[in-house]
Amino acid sequence: MSNSSLDTSLPYSLHQFVRSASHADFLNTLKNKEKLLIIQDLDGVCMELKRDPKQRVMDSEYIRAVHTMAGEFYVLTNGEHVGSRGVNAIVDAAFAHQSSGYAAQQQLYLPGLAAGGVQWQNARGELQHPGVSQTEMDFLQSVPEIMTSCLTTALSTDPFNLNADQIASILDVIVLDNLASPTLNIGSLHDDFAGNYPRMQLLAEQLMELLLQKAREAGLQDSFFVHLAPNLGIDRSSEQTGKEKLKPAQGDDMGTTDFQFMLRGAVKEAGVLVLLNRYYFAQCGEYPLGADFSVRTAPRTHDAMLSLATDAFDPALMPAIVGVGDTLTSVAEKPAESSESAYARGGSDRGFLSLVQQLGQAFSSDNAVVWVDSSGGELNRPGISPPPQEHISSIDLNSLQGITDPSDLLQLNVIFPQGYQQYTDFFIALAAARQKS
Repeated sequence: MSNSSLDTSLPYSLHQFVRSASHADFLNTLKNKEKLLIIQDLDGVCMELKRDPKQRVMDSEYIRAVHTMAGEFYVLTNGEHVGSRGVNAIVDAAFAHQSSGYAAQQQLYLPGLAAGGVQWQNARGELQHPGVSQTEMDFLQSVPEIMTSCLTTALSTDPFNLNADQIASILDVIVLDNLASPTLNIGSLHDDFAGNYPRMQLLAEQLMELLLQKAREAGLQDSFFVHLAPNLGIDRSSEQTGKEKLKPAQGDDMGTTDFQFMLRGAVKEAGVLVLLNRYYFAQCGEYPLGADFSVRTAPRTHDAMLSLATDAFDPALMPAIVGVGDTLTSVAEKPAESSESAYARGGSDRGFLSLVQQLGQAFSSDNAVVWVDSSGGELNRPGISPPPQEHISSIDLNSLQGITDPSDLLQLNVIFPQGYQQYTDFFIALAAARQKS
C-alpha cells in the first residue's frame, strides 16, 4: 500500500495521536499502513460488559470485518474461546440463522489467544494449549467444583445467610467453568449484596489462596497464579510472586469483579510476543522465536520480553501494531513518607498495551495504544468524566481520573468515549477501507 493518498495536513503517524477522538483521522492513517497488526481485547471492546457472561452478544458485521482483516488481526483476552461462556458460542449465536457449522466453514471464529495466552485458536475454531501439561489441565478441571463446594458453605453462614436455592442460583452465574482459566465473577452480586459485597471480595480472594495451596499440595506449586480484574497492579510486598493487588469496591465502583485462576505465564504481554511470532511466520515462513514458543516459555519481565523481541524480530518486517483494550486503572495514593501523590496502576490490559508502546519505540514501527471506554456496560467502572466533545483532537487528562494520570508512562493515543459500539463501527469501516486499498 502506498502512503500517497494521505492528507499531509493530518497526523500521519500513529504516535502523533494523543488521547484523540479524531477517529476519521485515525482511520485515514491506518488504512494506508503497509504492514499492520491489530491486537485486541474482547469484553468491553467489541461487546458490552455483562454481569452474566452468557448474556453477551456480538455484531455479525463486526465478526465479518474480522474475517476481512485476516492476517492483520488477533484477539488477546483473559476470557476463553470455548465452553458455555466462551466467545465461540457468541459467534455462533450471531449466525444462528445459518446452518450448523457455518462459522467454522466460513472461518468466522476470532483468531488469537485466550485464557491470558495459553489457548490458541485459528479462524476455523481449531484449538491448542501450547506448553500446558495434562496434569495441569486435570487440576484446572477440578477448580469449579472446589469453588462451588467452598462457596456453598460460606454463603450459607454469616454475614450472607443465604438459603440453598439462592446459593444455587448465584453460583450458576458467578462460577465460570472455563477450560483453562476457571473464574469467579462476582460483579452480578454488587447491588444485591450491598454492604456485604466487600466481604464477598475478600471471600473470593481467600478462595483463590486456597486453590493455590491445593495446587502446591498436588505438586503444582509453579503452575498457577491468580489474576484480578480490574486490579491495582502488583502488590509491592509480594513482587517476587507477582501477586496482584485487589481493587476494593467504593460506592458505585465495583472494584475487582473477576478472580481468575490461571496458568503461570498466561499474561497478555507474553501473548504479544506469541502473536508476533505467528505474524512473522505468515510473512517469511519462519518462526523467529521458534515453532514451540509460547507464553509458558516467554520471559517474565517487560525488559526481558523487549530484549528478546529486539534480538529476534527483523525490523524490516515489523508491522505497525495497534493494541486495543478497555481495562486500565490508576488510583492516587499518598504514601506516609511523601507529600506528593503516587499512583497505583493496574488493569488487565495495561501490560500488553505497555509492551505494544515499547515495541513501537524500540523498532520505530509507529505503534498505537487504543482505549475503549467500557463504563457504559453493566459493570460499574471509571469512565471519561465529563464526556468529551465528539471528534475532539485531545481529551483532557483530568477527565480520565481512575484510568490514567499525568505521570503514567502508558500513553493513550486514541480513545473511543462512546464505548464498544463506537469502536466496532470504526473497525467495520477500517476493514472496508483496507479491502479497497
